[in-house]
Amino acid sequence: MTATGEEHVTARGGPWWWERRRSAVLDVGLAAASALECGVEGVPFAWEAGIPVAVGVVFGLAAGSVLLVRRRWPIAVVLVAIAVTPAAMGFLLGIVGLYSLAASDLPRRIIGSLAGMQMVGVLIVMFVRMRQDIARGDVDVGDWLVPFASVTTALGVTAPPVLLGLYVGARRRLMESLRERADSLERELQLLAERAEERAEWARNEERTRIAREMHDVVAHRVSLMVVHAAALQAVARKDPEKAVRNAALVGDMGRQALTELREMLGVLRAGGDAVRPRGEGASVPLAAVGAAAAAAASRVAVEEPAEGPSLAEIDELVGQSAAAGMVVDLSVEGECRSYAPEVEATAYRVVQEALTNVHKHAAGAKTYVRLAHRVSEIAMQVENEPPSGVGSSAGLPSGGNGLVGMRERVSALGGVFVSGPTDAGGFRVSAVIPAS
Repeated sequence: MTATGEEHVTARGGPWWWERRRSAVLDVGLAAASALECGVEGVPFAWEAGIPVAVGVVFGLAAGSVLLVRRRWPIAVVLVAIAVTPAAMGFLLGIVGLYSLAASDLPRRIIGSLAGMQMVGVLIVMFVRMRQDIARGDVDVGDWLVPFASVTTALGVTAPPVLLGLYVGARRRLMESLRERADSLERELQLLAERAEERAEWARNEERTRIAREMHDVVAHRVSLMVVHAAALQAVARKDPEKAVRNAALVGDMGRQALTELREMLGVLRAGGDAVRPRGEGASVPLAAVGAAAAAAASRVAVEEPAEGPSLAEIDELVGQSAAAGMVVDLSVEGECRSYAPEVEATAYRVVQEALTNVHKHAAGAKTYVRLAHRVSEIAMQVENEPPSGVGSSAGLPSGGNGLVGMRERVSALGGVFVSGPTDAGGFRVSAVIPAS
């Protein structure tokens, strides 16, 4: 990455107005050469003007040394060069002054005006001197030679430094604009990198939440039923051996189903880990792969479950499992049953499943009503339980407080509405409405 504009500005190491020391050394050298030239040319100027030679030399040295400030005040340098043109001195001063003027950031009209003045001054001085030389030498030349030589000399002295200065100034401005653009691009890249890190952190948090929700939905329901059956088995083991045997069989089935689901989920996760192992022996599984694996495993409630996930056709079996655990459940369906998108049916199934699990945890023995309503553009579900009667066995199931949160997240992700809360009768109600498309 190139150095930024701030670094470029702070990198100045020259004295006064010079950015670099070598620029100062160059200007001092040019000023010394120009002062020497003008000082030498001040001798014939003093003879022609009838002034002391020392005055002419000092005047030339002062005029030539003005080149030292060509970067700071190029207009002053050119004006001095124009002023000393009639004295036939300042050749280097004029050329370098015009170059510095054209390379600066001054408006083009000022550059053109001063360059035109310099060219006219050189043209007049050359024309007059050549006519004087021809007159003194009694040289017979054509009338066209003096104007042609004057114009050629004036153009040759002014045009090349101006054109070169304009080119160098344009190139310098181009480089500065490219540097500024690189600086802005670097700042934009830094901003994009920060935003990418924020999005990555948000995505990681979302994947963690999704993994936790999927794991909860896969295991919590069956383990809760196992605990309920185990509590019932403990209560009737001595009084009703046959019922105890049935409950023990149900516990075994639930345990095997839970283990199967866990094994499938871990198998998918392990396969995802093997897929990314070439990155390194200790490479970790990306959260996106883990979330996808958890979602794939959560879409299978039982071994016989179809690959596309749970559906509303399995609500009867779900209610039957809760009834087998001792819950009094009343299932009612309104409207004409039809098929929905797989994610809609899976979400509706999970809402009913988690609501029944919460009844097992917090309202053992309470009568529960499960209602499904198939409407034109949506499907609605409601699970409501009466206050606990105290007759059911208390299994002492722990609660992580994530069930309702997970249901709300699932329904909201599909654009639905989720509402839960206690009823006036002392029970609890879970309601959800999910768009059909």
